[in-house]
Amino acid sequence: MPLFAGTAFIALIAMCVAVPIGLFSGIYLAEYASTKVRKYSKPIIEILAGIPTVVYGFFAALTVGPFFRTLGESLGLTVSSESALAAGLIMGVMIIPYISSLSDDVINSVPQSLREGSYAIGATKSETIKKVVIPAALPGIIGSILLAVSRAIGETMIVVMAAGLAANLTINPLESTTTITTQIVMILVGDQEFDSPKTQAAFALGLTLFIATLILNYIALRVVKKYREKYD
Repeated sequence: MPLFAGTAFIALIAMCVAVPIGLFSGIYLAEYASTKVRKYSKPIIEILAGIPTVVYGFFAALTVGPFFRTLGESLGLTVSSESALAAGLIMGVMIIPYISSLSDDVINSVPQSLREGSYAIGATKSETIKKVVIPAALPGIIGSILLAVSRAIGETMIVVMAAGLAANLTINPLESTTTITTQIVMILVGDQEFDSPKTQAAFALGLTLFIATLILNYIALRVVKKYREKYD
């Protein structure tokens, strides 16, 4: 249970960072940004996806973790140098491009005639985005969020370096915890017999992640089917 809870907890923190920033930046680039701003902003955001995760983990371990610990001590709080908050925050920054870039592409693929029709009946730009563009682009937006969730669940290096290795059942983001992927790495270090309990445990954890991802995709498909808008 500590592994499952830690995986979900760190992924939740990452998504709380990545979804608002990624989605709003995608909407801004697609609907509000000028051509010049878009030309330079989108490549800069996408660079974040190309940075190796070990660099993010190194930055989190040496900068973000100690910063939160120092800040917590100044406020009278006990903060671990390896915390779920540091790992989730940096992981969220890492997966922002997945949501931002895909949302931007999906929103740009919505036909311009839908926007013009909305403007023709007196809707404002923000109303058009909320009532027309977002519903039309909903499947792609949910797909980008799913990709980000899968990326967060499967991340290992940032958790190893920033959140620690101890399986700690907690909902306190200031404490250290770990995830399923980190535990798989720890179990499979060195030569292991296939029929050993450790190897079988690692495969069981991997199967659990697969089932969780399958359920997540099923729920997303149901949501898309219920709420998507179809246009001729």
